Amino acid sequence: MAQFEIVMPKLGESIQEATITKWFVKEGDTVEEDDMLFEVATDKVDSEIPSPVEGKIIKIFHPENALLPVGEVLALISLSGEDEDDSEPSPVENSKPMAGEDENIEISEASGSDISGADVKSVNKLSNRFYSPLVKKIAQEENISFDELESIKGSGANGRVQKADLLEYLQSRKNSRPSGKPAGPATVSKSPVQESAAVAPQKPKVSVSIGAEDQIIEMDRVRKLIADHMVMSKQVSPHVTSVVEADVTNLVMWRNRVKAEFEKRHGEKITFMPVFIEAVARALSEFPGVNVSVDGDKIIMRKNINVGIAVAKPDGNLIVPVIKNADEKNLVGLTKSMNKLANAARSNKLAPEDIQDGTFTITNFGSFRNIIGTPIINQPQVAILATGSIEKKPAVLELPTGDVIAIRHKMFLSLSYDHRVVDGALGGAFLRRIADILEDFDLNTAV
Repeated sequence: MAQFEIVMPKLGESIQEATITKWFVKEGDTVEEDDMLFEVATDKVDSEIPSPVEGKIIKIFHPENALLPVGEVLALISLSGEDEDDSEPSPVENSKPMAGEDENIEISEASGSDISGADVKSVNKLSNRFYSPLVKKIAQEENISFDELESIKGSGANGRVQKADLLEYLQSRKNSRPSGKPAGPATVSKSPVQESAAVAPQKPKVSVSIGAEDQIIEMDRVRKLIADHMVMSKQVSPHVTSVVEADVTNLVMWRNRVKAEFEKRHGEKITFMPVFIEAVARALSEFPGVNVSVDGDKIIMRKNINVGIAVAKPDGNLIVPVIKNADEKNLVGLTKSMNKLANAARSNKLAPEDIQDGTFTITNFGSFRNIIGTPIINQPQVAILATGSIEKKPAVLELPTGDVIAIRHKMFLSLSYDHRVVDGALGGAFLRRIADILEDFDLNTAV
């Protein structure tokens, strides 16, 4: 019987593992080419995986919520559509039993990130408990065995062990260790995130009183990831925020004049965001010290200028698709790229590579009629720009004949930056340059 192996796809250059969040099929189902088989989730994006062949599902090896490495065989499809019992079992079938059938089976984790050291076992297969990549990395760095990790009581959904649970366990283990006992082998070259997690103080437990009419809602997976990422960013980077007010009257007048012609000619609606992206990309090319990342005591100067745009999804969560090489695109190209990514984000159709490799982020508070904000840096970047609502305001204009008061279109731009590597002089000059580019926008810019 001809069989086809369905494997965990490689969803991006830096992605080594993913979680099966949903199976759309079951054993015995017949599928056609391009029928959806399952949904997988990485740190920030969910993807539906279609069948590359037509046939019958004869074996599913892993349950939902299993975290698996790229290349792992997930299911078998009989290309002839024959029943599994009509032929000899294939070697692949015998070597890949369903999770839970044999608890002694060993499976390697992605990129060698084992938990127990010598014993490389899949946590999901053996216990059905989900461990985030950060939890597993901390466990590995602290030499926590698999049995130890299994014994930790988790405070997350379904007993999930969260970072705070692991850090609390490490602190209690440290306090209970005899003073003369060595703490174990020293680790070498931790990343900033791992290093901060290892030395982070225990997360305080907040006591919350719950009334009889209150409703308790469990955070979904993406919201938990966002929450952890935001807390980590504040722990890693000392945030400083600078604010300027920009007169964008020329920009507003230009858009009002060309938006109908722009849509007719290019089939795209022109908003202010592509202009903001263009200004940021230009300023980043002039101030490369902001287009960097920090790795311990090293500063990584990014060659490419990749601008991420924070997009609110219909489910209330946030995602940041990235426009690669934004400095090489004109307004038309930026508009097309931005609209395509924003539509894909809102319909949950982003590919993993669409949210990777960002070097700077813009978040638009103005879309909610907010005038100013102090955003949190999107690690491992070192700065993020918030654009506020554009409003009409009276302003003093200096003319050759004297000062006059006129109605102008103004907005606030606020820049949060990592004070480890971006000082006030650099951050302030960079932000002022963005404002100057917007204020000097050419009314005769072609569409």
